Amino acid sequence: MAVNIILPPSSLSLWNTKKLIYSTQIRFRIMSLASKSQPQSVASSAVYQVPGLDSHEMDSTADKTFERYLSNTAKRNGKGVSIVWFRNDLRVLDNEALFKAWVSSQAVLPVYCIDPRLFQTTYYFGFPKTGALRAQFINECLADLKKNLMNKGLNLLIQHGKPEDILPSLTKAFGAHTVYAHKETCSEELQVERSVARGLRQVVLSTAQGNSSRSSSTHSPKLQLIWGSTLYHLDDIPFSVGSLPDVYTQFRKSVEAKCTIRGCIRLPTSLGPPPSVDDWGIIPSVEQLGLHSEKVVKGMRFLGGETAALSRVTEYFWNKDLLKIYKETRNEMLGPDYSTKFSPWLASGSLSPRFMYEEVKRYEKERQANDSTYWVLFELIWRDYFRFISIKYGNSLFHLGGPRKVEKRWHQDQKMFETWRNGCTGYPLIDANMKELSASGFMSNRGRQIVCSFLVRDMGIDWRMGAEWFETCLLDYDPCSNYGNWTYGAGVGNDPREDRYFSIPKQAKTYDPDGEHVAFWVPELLPLPKEKRNFPGKSYIEQVVPLKFGSSNKHHSQRSKYGGRHSGLGNR
Repeated sequence: MAVNIILPPSSLSLWNTKKLIYSTQIRFRIMSLASKSQPQSVASSAVYQVPGLDSHEMDSTADKTFERYLSNTAKRNGKGVSIVWFRNDLRVLDNEALFKAWVSSQAVLPVYCIDPRLFQTTYYFGFPKTGALRAQFINECLADLKKNLMNKGLNLLIQHGKPEDILPSLTKAFGAHTVYAHKETCSEELQVERSVARGLRQVVLSTAQGNSSRSSSTHSPKLQLIWGSTLYHLDDIPFSVGSLPDVYTQFRKSVEAKCTIRGCIRLPTSLGPPPSVDDWGIIPSVEQLGLHSEKVVKGMRFLGGETAALSRVTEYFWNKDLLKIYKETRNEMLGPDYSTKFSPWLASGSLSPRFMYEEVKRYEKERQANDSTYWVLFELIWRDYFRFISIKYGNSLFHLGGPRKVEKRWHQDQKMFETWRNGCTGYPLIDANMKELSASGFMSNRGRQIVCSFLVRDMGIDWRMGAEWFETCLLDYDPCSNYGNWTYGAGVGNDPREDRYFSIPKQAKTYDPDGEHVAFWVPELLPLPKEKRNFPGKSYIEQVVPLKFGSSNKHHSQRSKYGGRHSGLGNR
């Protein structure tokens, strides 16, 4: 009988981390809690909570982290009310918009808008823009943000509607002089920013209401957008966005040599008081958002929120001491600890990349510095690069030909696409990864590259169908990293050298040699000998298409010195 198990921290001591060596790669596997009589049954239905700490441990970890980032020197010199418009920055630690709102006012009103457009459909193919698992994750992020703001003397006002309707109304009702928010880079988000700014210009406040030093008796509230989503600040990179290098390595070497990473913003003990609010609103259920609630019953169950994010950093870096082997294990596909798993919290803004940088540097000082500690920063720079590229190339990132306007023949066969989407292609490595995505909202970096290559090169399907399906499903979705990676994988990205084929047989032999990943997600393969799980022949469903290049070595993906295309911790 199959048994579903959640792996809480109290159970971790019962688990053994078994170190196995395949060629030069160190592989770590979580061994089953089940009795010897039914190890396969339990292993094939395990749920791994990420992070693997209980609520008390997570609260304690977050409190200690917040204490390290307190400021005893921050001074408040403003007047009136300011608003913080939370978007994809659902955190307290290192939140410059929150800090500037506090400095410039006597009362801060934090606001989050449940924008109905986020629950409509994708642009080309009509998939849900936000799937149920990500909606649930964001809800958890909001609940945690509300809790952490209340601990700082504030609260979080939840409003349902478009920001351009809500924020002008709030500024008028509270006489707020400024709306502070973090700036985004892609067209839909930029249009919302423009609409909010336009709406604020229509609001007329008396001088007594706001924080204006102008002599006129009336004025309009301002929208102040702040850059805060990247490791390197946009103003600090050594070139204009228009002259951004089209090759990542050139960008990385330049910023590493010429730029300094700014320190995290430190906050005072209290950010209160907020203005008087009769009803702070409630976080809607997934069903109230028009979605069907889904529960993770297999694979990784990520907990949303800044508290969970800070706890995962502590767990991965300090408790389990896994940072020192990250580079060796990052390409695995099964279990919670082969990579950092920070990406869902980075995408929601629950985790600051600058905080990650400071934690890496603290680890290097207190424990050790090696290729693995650097590689986490290397991935963060990739994430920065995709964000900056989205400014340079704009909407071409979403076009069929990509930033380079490449002309290729693609088709949009819906039935063929559904075999890929549903994990029914007849190729266990593809099917396992796609089933993991649907069930958990996550897929390994290696898996993402493999399923992308299969869709666009072996199936010949329009890459935007894959990108939009990922937009629906991924917990760590953000447009810059998602579409940046897909344009690269489809060979239409800004770097013409990033055009490669991933051979499924080679990838399976290299990264899932015993078929553990495919057996976990495609349990009918579990009884087969390990060497047959990825190559089951007639023991599995028929393959929907032949491989373009089969297993010919000359067509295998050639990994560069730096491991080929990376995700920028968009899925690490």
